[in-house]
Amino acid sequence: MARTGNTAHFHARRRLLLGAGALAALAACGGSGSSTAVHVKDRQVAVAPGVSLHVRDWSAAPGSGGDADVIVLLAGLGANAHAFDSLAPALARRHRVLAITRRGYGQSGKPLPIGAATYAPATLVADLLAVLDALRIGRIILAGHSIAGNELTLFAGSHPRRVRGLVYLDTTFDYLASGGYEEPEATPFDEPPPGPADLASLAASIAYAKRINKQWWPALEANWRDALDLQPDGSVRPTTPPAIARAMNMAAHDFSPDYRRVRAPALVVTVDPGTLRNLFPWLLQSDPALQDEAQATLEFVRPLRLADGDRLAASLPDSHHLVIHNGFHSDFFIEYENTVVDAIEAMRREA
Repeated sequence: MARTGNTAHFHARRRLLLGAGALAALAACGGSGSSTAVHVKDRQVAVAPGVSLHVRDWSAAPGSGGDADVIVLLAGLGANAHAFDSLAPALARRHRVLAITRRGYGQSGKPLPIGAATYAPATLVADLLAVLDALRIGRIILAGHSIAGNELTLFAGSHPRRVRGLVYLDTTFDYLASGGYEEPEATPFDEPPPGPADLASLAASIAYAKRINKQWWPALEANWRDALDLQPDGSVRPTTPPAIARAMNMAAHDFSPDYRRVRAPALVVTVDPGTLRNLFPWLLQSDPALQDEAQATLEFVRPLRLADGDRLAASLPDSHHLVIHNGFHSDFFIEYENTVVDAIEAMRREA
């Protein structure tokens, strides 16, 4: 083991608060059991010279009772629009729903990082505004998972007339205040990185993903597939080049949101992991000594996560705070989909 004791707790705490692990970047979704007919259309929307974004656009069938509200979903670090292939159809029973893959990931454009601005939150917010303008969409309910909380806060503060409500899906209050970007350091609790055999084929990569996740959902697989490029020899590699992944990670973690500018009502969802399976699912077969250390880290992290959610909710005066217990950061909005949908609907009615 590279690190033990308090130092390991510190780095595990930072990683869990900041959402910087490979799992948070690639894992996300599932399948919804709605009886309402929902249609999805995939679009490419130009947002800047040479840059277009992949947008998944869901809507209920005409006459099914959907209203005029548009909900926009932003995935976590490294994830793509398919992260919401379960949640979006559930919401689309009543609304038009867009899920957007930010630049650098999936099927969206991947400009080389030239300076910090290329992948800065301000650039991502400008991309979001360009999508809304191109599709002639006015006010929205904007929801974001994990690192996307930066974009929610900045967009709502910069374009208050375009936001009817905000939904923070297990985000962090302030990444910069939590320490900002640091080069990754190994801890005993990290999910095992994929080896050459895990990247030898798409099937091997999916088998690896199943081993490091709490559960496996159909839409999680869609998200995983969209994050990989299939090579001529049948092997796979990430669609996002390492330089872009690092630039996005650095820009996101060196940003401090200004909640004072937010005027829209908000729903803050915080996930309390509760058990090792919800925090370190890949450690369930590890040696007992490491599991004991992991349990101590869980007990250290849980109150910090809850306090971080409380701080975020307190910074948004017109907010409701929902705590989901025994959830996994990367897929709680699938496992507890009905709870999340009901909370969003309640916030929308009060907005």
